[in-house]
Amino acid sequence: MGSVPTRIREQVRRRALFRCEYCRIPESYHPLPRFHVEHIFSKKHGGSAELSNLALACPECNRKKGTIIGSRKHPESEFIRLFHPRVDVWIEHFEFNWAIIHPKTDIGEITSKMLGFDDDFRITFREYLMLLGVYP
Repeated sequence: MGSVPTRIREQVRRRALFRCEYCRIPESYHPLPRFHVEHIFSKKHGGSAELSNLALACPECNRKKGTIIGSRKHPESEFIRLFHPRVDVWIEHFEFNWAIIHPKTDIGEITSKMLGFDDDFRITFREYLMLLGVYP
């Protein structure tokens, strides 16, 4: 699983309480066996494999995020960075409206859009987890 040593990978998983640090899905209820330890800033953007630049991400968030670090709301608008799990507080940028993750800030809006938080499948999966009482 990449260049992150096992010891560091386990520290990241424990620090995240075994949940995706972006969409908050619990790892133990995801159909795939293990979440990804991802670089918040990819190597191509100068990111390192240090704990301060690593986050636990479900396969959906990790795949959609890739090396993206942000975007614009409109072509003419300013660049807005993605949510940064080591710097930002999740509840300051997002809130739950049943199984919908509602953005509260521009950072939340860009992150939700780029990571596809509210794709139909993801909403349905979160609803299922809510009915089980394990989400959020």
